[in-house]
Amino acid sequence: MKLQLVDWIIVAVSILICFVPALFFGRRSGKNTSEFFASGRSVPWWLAGLSMVATTFSSDTPNLVANFVRTQGVAGNWQWWAFTLTGVATVFFYARLWRRSGVLTDLEFYELRYSGKAASAVRGFRAVYLGLFFNCIIMASVNLAACKIANVLFGLSRWQTLAVVGALNVVFAAHSGLWGVLVIDMVQFFIKMSAVIAAAYFAVQLPQVGGMSGLVDKLSTMRGPGGVNYLNMLPDFTNTWELAVAVFIMPIAVQWWAVWYPGAEPGGGSYIAQRMLASKSEKDALGGTLFFNLAHYVLRPWPWILTGLASLIVYPQLSDIQRAFPHVDPALVGHDIAFPAMLKFLPVGWIGLMVGGLIAANSSTILTHLNWGASYLVHDFYRRFIRPDAEEHHYVTAGRLATVLLFVVSSALVFVLQTAQENFNIMLQVGAGTGLLYLLRWFWWRITAWCEIVAMISSFGISITFLFLRRGGIVLGTHQELFITVIFTTICWVAAAYLGPQNDDATLINFYRKVHPAGPGWTKIRRMAGITDAEVADWSHSDNIPLALLGWAAGCAVIWSGLFLVGNVLYGRDEIAFALGAVLLLSGFVLVKVTKRLWT
Repeated sequence: MKLQLVDWIIVAVSILICFVPALFFGRRSGKNTSEFFASGRSVPWWLAGLSMVATTFSSDTPNLVANFVRTQGVAGNWQWWAFTLTGVATVFFYARLWRRSGVLTDLEFYELRYSGKAASAVRGFRAVYLGLFFNCIIMASVNLAACKIANVLFGLSRWQTLAVVGALNVVFAAHSGLWGVLVIDMVQFFIKMSAVIAAAYFAVQLPQVGGMSGLVDKLSTMRGPGGVNYLNMLPDFTNTWELAVAVFIMPIAVQWWAVWYPGAEPGGGSYIAQRMLASKSEKDALGGTLFFNLAHYVLRPWPWILTGLASLIVYPQLSDIQRAFPHVDPALVGHDIAFPAMLKFLPVGWIGLMVGGLIAANSSTILTHLNWGASYLVHDFYRRFIRPDAEEHHYVTAGRLATVLLFVVSSALVFVLQTAQENFNIMLQVGAGTGLLYLLRWFWWRITAWCEIVAMISSFGISITFLFLRRGGIVLGTHQELFITVIFTTICWVAAAYLGPQNDDATLINFYRKVHPAGPGWTKIRRMAGITDAEVADWSHSDNIPLALLGWAAGCAVIWSGLFLVGNVLYGRDEIAFALGAVLLLSGFVLVKVTKRLWT
């Protein structure tokens, strides 16, 4: 693809309007770690929400969705649509608790909630495990997508792409801290959305596709692997039962609450928790997280899906992509490369916007992960265990050095990974079985740091066991491995809750008085603390569990009805769209009422 002068001008303008404002936050972010990693806890809900949305819209996301569509049909997206249940639960049950805890990072939570050396050990281990190892896998996945896109569009090698994105992201992440990341995210969100909508429009309008009516007509007669109908938003439970179990039943029944996945952690975590902790109030934490989930699931998916569907007509087989782009490294060719392959049809001017959007998509995610990972390595490991008595300026400098380290390590991993789908499965498997613990630790006093240690060890151990079984010729389906891992890990950590060392009473009482979680799981601690019924009633009023449950149900209904309303309008299925519109209006009314009550 060759960019014309106007394209280069648009690319340059896109980069400038994204990154130049961040330069003005360098001095403020350098004051202390609270400013560098949490923006001084003064972020409004709309900025927190936009930042969450921009972060989860990375350069590998359109590739992953195209991979799902081409191999499993539109219904394959239930593998991440099911996380709606997780995200909305975070809004109504956990956002206010996180903000109320007052910690700087979600790992600091461990020494607030648990006691003894085990609490410190979990905090230190997860700081390195998540901040370095897991975080670098995520960044490597994002940068791998950037390398594929750059290789398809411009013929750049992996190291050339990494050099470009590294120079841009590392400098700004190290200089401007979280404030700069938030401002960059805000601008990049609108550039990215404009770019992918344009890509979908021009893909559908191609002569060989024939507009939306042509797209629907052609794909209605095409069948994918196992006879899958590409257009279906729900899997076919009669002809493709095995696929339905893998992409719908397991995600809806088990995956959403049992798996720790970045951006959709049960109970909130990682950069989602970082944004909630940086919010200026509990109300802003709740509002920002709600806005994120609505935009994440309703506004964004269909441009990616339409581009993926159009690619099935233009490039039915991977060999078609390889022939169209003979310069592309064969090791990079997979179904996830279909999205960048469709960008060759963009007209002059729009190509520049798309390149700017792709740079924005990469940067918004990498910047967040660099800052988030550095916060773990510096605040939860270096400051906590190695140098606890240094000045704030020292820790800010350490954070900037950690930013460079993270990018170097993640860049090395880019040469190991192959496809977006592979990376998605790795992250699901590694985090399997731990999700229920993260949901319940806020509401059940008996959960300890030892439960978390046992959960991590058992989840990792059984994942390694499956790896050896596969090498020995015993191959189970991904959903079967996930189910077994969840059952085994849950049994192990629940046993540790009853049989292992317990938290000391003072820690539990202090945690309850600070966070005052609702529900019967803390009845024993309330009695020990001598907390009156009047105090409990006052706290319960601000954390109304029945009202939160109603908000959770309404929020999920709004997201799914809105998501499928858009799809059916695009397909031209007016009757179904009308029914979904009615559901959207009713559930939206309930959601607004519940949210206002909780905010009050």
